[in-house]
Amino acid sequence: MDTSQVNLQAYKRQQVRLLPDVAGVYALCDLDGVPIYVGQAALTADASIRKRIQRHITSARSDIIANRQLDVWEVAFVQAWPVAEVTARKELEAQLFHFFERESQLVNGSVPRLSGLQLTEVPTGERVQVLPDDVLQVRRDPAIRFPRQSQQFNQLLDYILNTQDKQHLRRALQVHHARLTHQLRNFLTTHAPPEAENEE
Repeated sequence: MDTSQVNLQAYKRQQVRLLPDVAGVYALCDLDGVPIYVGQAALTADASIRKRIQRHITSARSDIIANRQLDVWEVAFVQAWPVAEVTARKELEAQLFHFFERESQLVNGSVPRLSGLQLTEVPTGERVQVLPDDVLQVRRDPAIRFPRQSQQFNQLLDYILNTQDKQHLRRALQVHHARLTHQLRNFLTTHAPPEAENEE
């Protein structure tokens, strides 16, 4: 692993330490700050908001990463809402999922059931940036981001075809297709080909 990669992992660990080591709900957000995954964590010896996010963004032990649903390369921000009580935590997870899903589809495998009224605004929580500004700027370049998202889409498709074909993975594939289409538009509008020479 090169020095820049080591430094990046150290930066991520440092930033994750700013998150509360408590039970609650969290959202992983992409390079544009758009939520792409909502989850929850209890408070145990090996689980909390901080520990769960640490697992997601620094290792492949997370199921959503191992199953190719989430590309950790895209995760630049994390939002967190401490909630101790189990029922309230599940309800907030569902509320946030459905709120964010209205704006942009999430890669969550399952859709949590909403038992109450939908949120009209996101409650105040904690927000942490887990990528340095210079890395964030480079990764937002459509010439870098579009090929990366294309690769992620192909990996998930290959996983479905050759490893396991599950409904939640197909749902994630649809989400990645929509994201890939969006990045294709960005690429085509920001990276025009050179002007063709006039033929005589």
